[in-house]
Amino acid sequence: MHVAELNIGKLRYPPEDPRMAEFMNNLARINAIAERSPGFVWRLQGEGDGAIDIFHPDHPDTNVNLSVWETAEDLEHYVFNTVHVAFYRRKHAWFQMPRTIDFVMWPVEIGHRPTVIEAWDRLEYLRAHGSSDRAYGWEALPHLKDWMEKRCA
Repeated sequence: MHVAELNIGKLRYPPEDPRMAEFMNNLARINAIAERSPGFVWRLQGEGDGAIDIFHPDHPDTNVNLSVWETAEDLEHYVFNTVHVAFYRRKHAWFQMPRTIDFVMWPVEIGHRPTVIEAWDRLEYLRAHGSSDRAYGWEALPHLKDWMEKRCA
């Protein structure tokens, strides 16, 4: 089994707004780091290669980032131990504060490429039922608890 992840967000400003420049100018670089990271399998790409133009059909104001990794620990390494973490820590400069859970992981068969609809269903499941084998967040990785409690996540 591999692990899929979905994270969503609503941009604070249009992509061409100067306040988005640092994020937009580094998006291709951050995606390239992901693709070279151990355990990376696949990511959903939009027309611009950055996933900033991918949305759920019923939520056209919410950006979707969807990827598959060999393990949750591989994803964890990319998120928290590469230059990605600097952007992760500043996500609220570019994305609105979420009012609910905005990240989910779940197991997928090797070779499976989840759709936006499938991923969103997992997110809704996590929101409704909490962490389980069907859908979970970083809290499912116990060794991340201290890091998350320090408000780095």
